[in-house]
Amino acid sequence: MYVNEKMYELGSKKSAIRELFEYGKKKAKEVGAENVYDFSLGNPTVPAPDCVNETIRELTNELDSISLHGYTSAQGDEATRKAIADYLNKTYDTHFNPDNFYMTCGAAASLTITLNALVSNPEDEVIAIAPFFPEYRVFATAAGAKFVVVSADTEKFQIKFDELESKINKNTKAIIVNSPNNPSGAVYSEDTIKKLAALLEKKEKEYGTSIFIICDEPYREIVYDGVDVPYVTKYYNNTVVCYSYSKSLSLPGERIGYILVPDEADDSKTLYAAVAGAGRALGYVCAPSMYQKVIAKCVGNTGDINLYKKNRDLLYENLTQMGYHCFMPQGAFYMFMEALEPDSVHFCEVAKEENLLMVAADGFCCPGWVRISYCVDEAMIERSFKAFRNLKNKYN
Repeated sequence: MYVNEKMYELGSKKSAIRELFEYGKKKAKEVGAENVYDFSLGNPTVPAPDCVNETIRELTNELDSISLHGYTSAQGDEATRKAIADYLNKTYDTHFNPDNFYMTCGAAASLTITLNALVSNPEDEVIAIAPFFPEYRVFATAAGAKFVVVSADTEKFQIKFDELESKINKNTKAIIVNSPNNPSGAVYSEDTIKKLAALLEKKEKEYGTSIFIICDEPYREIVYDGVDVPYVTKYYNNTVVCYSYSKSLSLPGERIGYILVPDEADDSKTLYAAVAGAGRALGYVCAPSMYQKVIAKCVGNTGDINLYKKNRDLLYENLTQMGYHCFMPQGAFYMFMEALEPDSVHFCEVAKEENLLMVAADGFCCPGWVRISYCVDEAMIERSFKAFRNLKNKYN
């Protein structure tokens, strides 16, 4: 084969989530969009907050083309990085400065850059805690690391610390933490974060090495019922934050986010330089210029989270009344539901007979469960209940 075999495999075997989304679009043309109940993709339907479009109009009216669309510094516009630092410092009582931030093309770029910055030899290992976003495996292995999985705690969806400790060794380079979690909607409690920090500090001393927490945080602001999301840099020094505005500002297609390297991290200046080098090597220098300027004006704003909460409550109440077992999400906009048979892939195929599209959680390393994305129109959720009842009756 004259092409890279690994890249060919990734390109020829597409994301199961994306495949299901494309199936839904095709099915909608056949039977009508109103008759397809597509819970596949985490594509926000809550509009971006007013400040986004207002800022875009202001920028296009006030700035010349070069100022608006020209290159920023490779690491990102300094005013944008300062605005982010100021917001985080005020919100979480931190003390970041603009040079702690590297602007990126969304969370995927942030994770890819960070992993490439950290992984230095083929023995390095990266741990993910199930359930997790399937692309973590792709990002980590492409960076040259061995990918290690800690199985899911399917009761509370926190961390199985005994299993995690058994899998940490001298080659462990990083642990990816995603809270609020995609796909479960769980939020790691402060107790969980404290236990994780204590465990990693112990292991760092034992092996004489640095073990990093990589926080994947696109859903940080999307939480319900007053739940608090601990800011991990305050609990553990060797933390790198990978953030995206795709969900909080409903801007998934604009690909804008950042990497935060705190001063407290081991040899932080070297780590930041490695982040900048990985961004350069991967071609990610200079994140979208106009949207960096939008972020500077809109940092701290969100779409209407109450709309997601309303969808969550509607789904949970009706599905549990039908007899489905669901985990009540504390954040993000996904509900984890236990399949009505051990084979969740087959269960989702049966659901397709009712034009009900859910993602089997096997790809999230949590077989027997399915993910329901409820960042959808409320009316579609209402229409879907007949399909859920029909599906339940098939198994009864």
